[in-house]
Amino acid sequence: MIAWRYLRAKRAEGGVSVMTWISLIGITLAVAALIITLAVRSGFRYEFVDTILGANAHVTVYSSGRTTDAGTYAQVIEDFDGLTAKLADAPGVVSSAPLVKGQVMASASSGNAGVEVFGIRADDLAGVRRVVEPEQKLGDLAQFGVANNGMTIAIGWGVARSLGVSVGDKVKLISPNGTKTAFGTSPRVTAFEVVYIFQVGRYDIDRTRVYMPFDKAQEYFNREGVADEIEVILDDPENVGKYERDLLSAAGDGALLWTWRDSSGAFLQALEMEDNVMFLILSILVLIASMNIVSGLIMLVKNKGRDIGILRTMGLSEGSVLRVFFICGAAIGVVGTIAGMILGCLFAIYIDQIFGLVNWVAGGGVWDPSVRLISKLPARLEWGDVLSAISLSLFLSFVVTIFPARRAARMNPVEALRYE
Repeated sequence: MIAWRYLRAKRAEGGVSVMTWISLIGITLAVAALIITLAVRSGFRYEFVDTILGANAHVTVYSSGRTTDAGTYAQVIEDFDGLTAKLADAPGVVSSAPLVKGQVMASASSGNAGVEVFGIRADDLAGVRRVVEPEQKLGDLAQFGVANNGMTIAIGWGVARSLGVSVGDKVKLISPNGTKTAFGTSPRVTAFEVVYIFQVGRYDIDRTRVYMPFDKAQEYFNREGVADEIEVILDDPENVGKYERDLLSAAGDGALLWTWRDSSGAFLQALEMEDNVMFLILSILVLIASMNIVSGLIMLVKNKGRDIGILRTMGLSEGSVLRVFFICGAAIGVVGTIAGMILGCLFAIYIDQIFGLVNWVAGGGVWDPSVRLISKLPARLEWGDVLSAISLSLFLSFVVTIFPARRAARMNPVEALRYE
């Protein structure tokens, strides 16, 4: 009751209501900022990893290579169907598929673009989650390898935009390693019909990825009867390391593995380091907001010195006085933390609408996918992040409250009432 009266007291009554509001708003904004940052951090990592795992192989199996009878070095897989079947039976493997890959120039009437071609069977492409269920799509994936005598391709949204093509248009693919003639190797130029356009949400994939039927890719890249690699999809890609031994055993001698963590590990480590630094910086922000409670309580103790002396004279113990002022500070921390949690969660939930408004006010171009790799600002609320923000705020609020509360409890009632 006493603590509640002190919190509501006006300046004329010796209260510090203005400082109370400042402390409350500071805690609220600090906790909200921490929750929003943690949500965006979690969302960015989830979206980044999901686009990698949803549109790429979790593990790629290569051949270490051999020297052919002609004296050339070939790093291809000859018995790719047999190796694919062996890998599919390995523990933790959801699916495996042979691939033919190559980099070519794509050309249409509206422009040119360098692309990376993935030769893959239609059934295997139907298992690539981010391609089957993209952010945006045009056309029918069922026509892949069927329409136009199999001369079909599926292309990324960025490729389609660069070339200025849509579903049903023809795209010429130009490979420098084409047909061998008596006068040397001439470039191979082949036209394919676009039957499907997808946007997985990752800039470097949408801007370069082209899928071609596996048999047509073998012909186009001079890979008759062989494959370049085997693509493996796992049921638990986050723990890819525990499957490597079994995959190597299934692949046999001369096989090499390349996991998604090998290709993106450096970026994930950079994300983790950034996460830790951001949490530390925003924790300092919460601490600074909590210090406002200290200043408000010190002023309150100074203004209420006479009250403390009277209460002590009436028999109130040091512990009771400490609890009064501790409740004053802790109440500000608890209310501010709850308000900050609500504000931060609402911001994270409606971040798309808020960011759309910011982008509209700024005239567009606030988010550049070519720099950040993903197409939108993500946010993912996780209870662990919310609880860590709440725990940090409450802990700091309670700790900093103890010092001015102890000062009030140790005040000598005789000194407090000497000049009254």
